[in-house]
Amino acid sequence: MADRNYLTSKEISAYTIEAGITKVNRPFMEIFFMGILAGMYIAMGGLASATASHGIADPGLAKFVAGIVFPVGLMFVVINGADLFTGNCLVIMSVYEKKTTVMNLITNLTIVLVGNFIGATVIAFMEAFSGLLTMGDGHFIYYVFKTAAAKTSLPFMQAFILGIICNLFVCSAIVMMYAAKDVTGKMLAGFFALLAFITSGSEHVVANMYYVPIALFAKTQPELVELALSSGITAEKLEHITWGNFIFSNGIPVMLGNIVGGFIIGTMYYLTHYVFAKKVN
Repeated sequence: MADRNYLTSKEISAYTIEAGITKVNRPFMEIFFMGILAGMYIAMGGLASATASHGIADPGLAKFVAGIVFPVGLMFVVINGADLFTGNCLVIMSVYEKKTTVMNLITNLTIVLVGNFIGATVIAFMEAFSGLLTMGDGHFIYYVFKTAAAKTSLPFMQAFILGIICNLFVCSAIVMMYAAKDVTGKMLAGFFALLAFITSGSEHVVANMYYVPIALFAKTQPELVELALSSGITAEKLEHITWGNFIFSNGIPVMLGNIVGGFIIGTMYYLTHYVFAKKVN
């Protein structure tokens, strides 16, 4: 019988636990720089998907087109070995197995989140001052401000729930990518799962570190603000795009929701393969 080119569900759980042990036991700077890279990768996916979809009027079609392009960001992360906050929530499985500690998990997620923020905002800053936002006769900058205004206007509980939904998609995608033993399989697994995530309209804390800061950086440029106003954005929406609203109306609730979503996936697999399976035996 030929060797399988994928892992079974139970093998994925074992692999995820071992990956969690490896993730938390690396030097601080390695984790930090891998976090920066992951933030850059996700922002690059956001940049490409926003560029591809900004001129599409139908919201569903725009999300679908964005979903076709955005998965390249997660492919960069998983295949190149970077550290993404949402994916690292699966380290919870190694905590359950007592191979790592809660403090290991908290420390790792904190370092990775800071690194992700730096990486994503660097890309957002570069794009905001690159001249790209003037394309499409104002459609692109209108899209940037409209997206950021919508994200910073979410009620706390809504943002929290959308964060949970998001990481159900993302961690399921990562589990499938772990299952594949070859790069082609990982790419296909990541593509379809991330297409579903982006089309769903849920909220990803690291992706939002690109989508909102780019609007904040663009807001400092009067010519871009004027172009956006002439394209139909309202002053009220622009006023709502602030660092404070980004942190408290989006960043915190989405981050908490992402943690819950990731923990749900990790917990379900751990219970299935390491708790209930033992009881059956």
